[in-house]
Amino acid sequence: MSTSTLKNRFNWQKLQSNEHTIMAVLAVMVGLAGGMGAVGFRYLIDFFQTLAYGGENDLLELVVNFPWYYRVAIPTIGGLIVGPLVYFFAREAKGHGVPEVMEAVALKGGVIRKRVVVVKSLASAICISTGGSVGREGPIVQIGSAIGSVLGQFIKVSPDRMRALVGCGAAAGIAATFNAPIAGSMFALEVVLGDFGLATFSPIVISSVVATAVSRGFLGDTPAFIVPAYELVSAWEFPMYLVLGLFCAVAGVTFTKTLYRIEDFFDEIKFPEYLKGIIGGLVLGAASLVFPQVLGVGYGAIDMALMQQLAWWLLLVLVGGLKFWLHPSPSAPGAPAEFLRRHFFWEPWPGGIFRSRG
Repeated sequence: MSTSTLKNRFNWQKLQSNEHTIMAVLAVMVGLAGGMGAVGFRYLIDFFQTLAYGGENDLLELVVNFPWYYRVAIPTIGGLIVGPLVYFFAREAKGHGVPEVMEAVALKGGVIRKRVVVVKSLASAICISTGGSVGREGPIVQIGSAIGSVLGQFIKVSPDRMRALVGCGAAAGIAATFNAPIAGSMFALEVVLGDFGLATFSPIVISSVVATAVSRGFLGDTPAFIVPAYELVSAWEFPMYLVLGLFCAVAGVTFTKTLYRIEDFFDEIKFPEYLKGIIGGLVLGAASLVFPQVLGVGYGAIDMALMQQLAWWLLLVLVGGLKFWLHPSPSAPGAPAEFLRRHFFWEPWPGGIFRSRG
């Protein structure tokens, strides 16, 4: 083997080593920033919720002490603030969060405007804290992805690296929010990037683990949901799980189609775009007078469903009626609501109904 060949091989290996090292360092930076972003977003929601409702507890516990007009007015005011904020400062902050990130990766080389981090954080926090029937997951995915994209733009990385950094940000957001580094990694690889290559896999896992460590340091090592103890009693349960799976599949598809049809309906309404949030807030506030479970992120209601503390008829009403029609209401008028958490919120209800009547 000639000297030149050995030299070229050495240089190539050194370059590859540097590439992996650089991406690992950047992944750590995105993981730290994404984890801090998720923690800061939680604190921002608590801050605005304290202003609106006077406390940081689950809204299901807080709103019962307020008069009816206050429960209607707060979501409406939230829509009034969020609509102009998104419309005039960063329209890409409108929507569920995850589709916008996927669009940026597929069509824009992973480039996301810097202002999205600020606008999405403020608008989503205000929407959630004033009772919007949405969650933190979609916004934090877009916020984390925007952090990764901003870092990539700052140091002028290649398009491939840019997409990888966006994936790192998405993984960091999900991992920090749910205290689940594996779930964050798989979500970013499969949903956001659709790429399981080693060059992408390694930095995303690193970023996800770092973000989880940051989240645990500030928020503690607690699960996102309280799941009761479970044991398999009989093998005859397995056929029932097949039936439950079919039931949930049909209901999930129906929910998704309903969501987008209601969004299309709101788009066709002849009304200023930046004021449509008022409509969603009014509808949501009115419904909360009878069913306060529709307000906010809904983790308290999810825990109640998992612990079988809700009657089957209430679960049926929430699934068959309110959840199909009211969950789209905050995002349909243009609020920065997200699609992911609404499935998380909605999914325990069919199982609860199935078990109650089984």
